[in-house]
Amino acid sequence: MTPIPVGLQLFTLRNELKDDFDGVIRQVAEIGFKTLEFAGYYGKEAGYIRKLLDDTGLRAVSAHVSLPLLRSELSRQIEQCLEIGASYLVCPSAKIVNLTEESDFQAMIDEFRLIGSECARQGLTFAYHNHAFEFEQIHGEYILDRIYNQVEPHLLHAELDLYWIRKAGLDPLQYLLANKGRCPLVHVKDMADDDEGTFAEVGEGIIDYPAIFAAAAEAGVQHYIVEQDKCERHSPLRSIEISMRNLQAMGVA
Repeated sequence: MTPIPVGLQLFTLRNELKDDFDGVIRQVAEIGFKTLEFAGYYGKEAGYIRKLLDDTGLRAVSAHVSLPLLRSELSRQIEQCLEIGASYLVCPSAKIVNLTEESDFQAMIDEFRLIGSECARQGLTFAYHNHAFEFEQIHGEYILDRIYNQVEPHLLHAELDLYWIRKAGLDPLQYLLANKGRCPLVHVKDMADDDEGTFAEVGEGIIDYPAIFAAAAEAGVQHYIVEQDKCERHSPLRSIEISMRNLQAMGVA
């Protein structure tokens, strides 16, 4: 079985990238990551980024693009995504939408169908990334489930953020298996064993990643993407290095 590649969501290094984009990308490659998920391009042209990735042996797998940008410049965002070599365009959040208001929710569903159709037409896969707020229930159904039940699977895939699923009080593994075949991307991040459930380096927290990794291929996962929203115990670069070493010890990376 082909190993599932381990990538990094660059939001983790957002401050470092502002200061030294090229140098930080090279450090990410040296630490052992194989793929990248972008969250902005830091003023760099897509062609420049593609060359840097080629030079470092990295590959872009996906890009997070905010809903306002998807609304205002979808064609440009698709073009950039394709030029850096990515296969997935991901909406990182729908927090700006009043998801409990039915008319607003249905308008977003229509938007997602249109975005997904245009992505598919141009060779990209559209996906949605969850936080915890989508696990509020409306009419007895989680908002996230409502999104996936109302947008056709070929138009909208899932990028499941396993930390936020746990933060919402659900079992990440069971939720992943319940959505088997629709989750090519998963955000791999851990939760500290404290009262606040703060972010932790992968393998340093309470989420049962060995069990998740054992079931990932069966669930249809194609990419692991490490992310740590806040690095409170170490510098961000040190944090991703710890996560990578733990993943290597688990036999994943």
